[in-house]
Order: sequence, then structure tokens, then C-alpha cells
Amino acid sequence: MEHADKKMDDIVSLCKRRGFVFQGSEIYGGMAGIYDFGPYGVALLNNLKAAWWKEYVQSRENYFGLDSGIFKHPRVWDASGHTSGFSDPLAECKVCNNRIRVDKELEKVGVTADEKMSEAAINELFDANRENIKCKNCGSKDFTAVRAFNLLVKSNLGDFTGSGEEVVYLPGEACQGIYLNFKNIVDTTRAKVPFGVAQIGKAFRNEISPRNFLFRTREMEQADTQYFVRPNENTEAYEAIKRERWEWYIRLGLKPENLKWHQHENLVFYAKDAWDIEYNFPSYGFDELEGIHDRTDYDLSQHMEFSGTDLQYRDPETNEKYIPWILETSVGLGRMFLAFISDAYDQDELAGETRTVLRFSYKLAPIKVAVFPLLKNKPDLVAKAREVFNMLKKEVMCEFDDNGNIGKRYRRQDEIGTPYCVTIDFETLEGDTKDTVTVRDRDTGEQRRVLISELGAVVTK
Repeated sequence: MEHADKKMDDIVSLCKRRGFVFQGSEIYGGMAGIYDFGPYGVALLNNLKAAWWKEYVQSRENYFGLDSGIFKHPRVWDASGHTSGFSDPLAECKVCNNRIRVDKELEKVGVTADEKMSEAAINELFDANRENIKCKNCGSKDFTAVRAFNLLVKSNLGDFTGSGEEVVYLPGEACQGIYLNFKNIVDTTRAKVPFGVAQIGKAFRNEISPRNFLFRTREMEQADTQYFVRPNENTEAYEAIKRERWEWYIRLGLKPENLKWHQHENLVFYAKDAWDIEYNFPSYGFDELEGIHDRTDYDLSQHMEFSGTDLQYRDPETNEKYIPWILETSVGLGRMFLAFISDAYDQDELAGETRTVLRFSYKLAPIKVAVFPLLKNKPDLVAKAREVFNMLKKEVMCEFDDNGNIGKRYRRQDEIGTPYCVTIDFETLEGDTKDTVTVRDRDTGEQRRVLISELGAVVTK
């Protein structure tokens, strides 16, 4: 199936039908921008996390793992610039009160709005293009003036008076915990510049218009690395990091033709340089998958100033003190999940029938092996199938399936993305083929008989 023929509606439908992703609080009507990962979705998500963690913590001597707390001191967000600069331009329809994100509406009519623009500047752009922008809810063109809407989500943590004088926020990004623990990591490990810190953590954004399924949500999980280098020794390391991130996606199964680079022309306040790896999302087109940023010494300098704590690094060989520069990679795991399931989604014809199949790499597949008894009303077949299932599940993620005929079970596992289906039939129990099973390959549909004693090696490659 050509990528251009894929439709996001089909992928969203499969995610619900096969237990990958559910709308948050669905039985109460749902919540915009909130999603729950179902049984197969959480398995895929965990496999993505494990592959990322293996790449950055297990496989590298100079990277260190971290899991910082969600709640942070309110001054953290002042130092990071989020209380003053973390906002989107908002306007409201005067007829139905529907809210729009102005920069995205301008983008739809071919006008680029710089995220660093003042309210006055973006209002001027908006006023010049009001005739081309309609409320998607009622069709009106009558909007309020644009105002900056801060995306941080407020909490009442520790506020027992209700005064709201010292607001505690949920994190707008997960990476701040890495900067806050920079000194702790240097003091308690063998970390020497250059070194990196890797973290998977939650972030929350009060998005004006959450949209495009998992692409833009109000609750997300981010996988971040921050690589600390000597000042002005960023160029070579930055290029290496960009190359490594691109190659990682391809190794895990994304097709190179569905990826491209985009360099930011208008940089956010903390960045010296910024590149995105963009993915060609079905129906949405190319958009940001992962950001790779040269943040210079902004973050540690800010936290040093606001906290009063010396965050300079002392070189153990030269005794020189300096504030390291930071090279960041940051990806939302929901977007990563959506890219991999979109790339894996396929429709083809097998044995004269059209089928839907998720062609995940073996490493990412939520279920590696499904085990079937040929008939569920034959106790000997079921018992033997259970024996094989219990053997395999100690090594890999398996599923036992005896519901429906074999053809329907194959189709169900194809839609889940299971690489191998193992069938225990009457030939397994007797004759020259005793203690062999049929192993069916997801991608080709080919079947072969394999000894049970060799099955583990075959299905785990």
C-alpha cells in the first residue's frame, strides 16, 4: 500500500477497534486532547520506550538516566521563561465563543506567524487576513482581538488557603528536571563533560485546539536527552546527534522517504540552532516528529541566577570552571507512536483476500507470537497449545487465541502486528510429525513445520 493512499481515519479506527488507543474518559463523553493507551497500545509504547532507553542509557557509557518529579518549585518556570514566554495566540468567535489558535489559522491561508511576535504584531497580521478566516464551528468571521494564552497548567498543590499566591504548575516540558539535577548527577556519578542525561517524563499543555489524534494533546510523555559540552564545542557533537537520531528511526522501521529535515528560521528564545525531524503523517502531511536544539548555556545560566546555586562545572584536569552548553533531543512519545503505527499500517491481498496488517519490526511488535489450538473443543489440542504458550511466554510477549476459525485468528493477529502465529493441530499429537507445530509468517503468509524444541529459537530470531 502506497503511503499516499493511507488515511489517518483508517488508522484511528484500527487503534480503537484493536485496543491500541481509546479516547480519555470516553464513557463520560471524552476529553479533548486526552487519550488512553489500551492493551496493545501500551505494549507498543513500552517497546518504543525500551528501544529509546537502550539506545541512550544501556548502550552508552557517558549517558545517565533520570526520572525527576512532575511537580517543581514555581520559580523553575520563571527561570525557564515559561511563565512569560510559553504561550499561543488565541482569538474567540464572537458568535459561538469557539476559540481558535491564530497562528495555525493564518498558516492555513498561507501566512506565517512568528511565535516570537508581539501581540500587536500578530494582531496586525490577523486583521489583514480576517476575511479569509472562518470559525469552523459556525462559519462566522467575527473574532475578538488576539491575546497571548499561556499554556502552563496550574495546580493547587500545597495551597491550603486557596489564595493562589504561589502557583505551582504541571510541567510544560519534561526536560527541566535534568537541569535541576545537573549538579547532583555530576556530584554522585563519574559524569565528565561531555556527557548526557536521558529522561522519559510527563508534560502538560493547556492547548487551545488539541487536534490530529495523538499529534497534539494536552497530556503527553516526552523522551528527552540533554548533552552537556564545553562552551563553543557544540558544532561537531550537534551534527553527530542529528545523524544518530535520523538513523535510529530508520533502524526501528520508519521508511527514509517518510522523513525529512526542517531547520527553524525563527528560533525560540533559548535556541542558537534548531532542527526538526519531520514525518509524513497520513492525511496530515510532513510535520514535526522530534526536535533537536542547540540551547547554549541558557538553561543552566537561568537556573543558576534564579536559584542562587553555583551550577558551573569544574574540569577535573584543568580546574577550569564554566557553564556547559546543552544539545537537546526531544520527542513526544504520542507522536512517535503515531509515526510508527502509520508507517507499519498496510493493506494487501493474501490468499485471494484483502487484509489489513501492521508490519512492525519484531522489536516493536506488541505481541511477538500468538499460539492457537486448531480447535478449542478438543482438549488434547488445547492442552498442548497451553503447554507451548506457557513455554514461550517466559521468553517473549505471547497471546493465546482460540476464538473463531483459524483464518479469522490470522486476520486479527495481522491487525495487531504479530510477526508469528503458531498452530497446534492433530499432526502435533501423533505420527511422524509429532511434537511439531505450524509457524505462520505475518508478512508473507508462508507456513512451515517446526519442532517444538526449536520453536523458541525460530520465533525469537
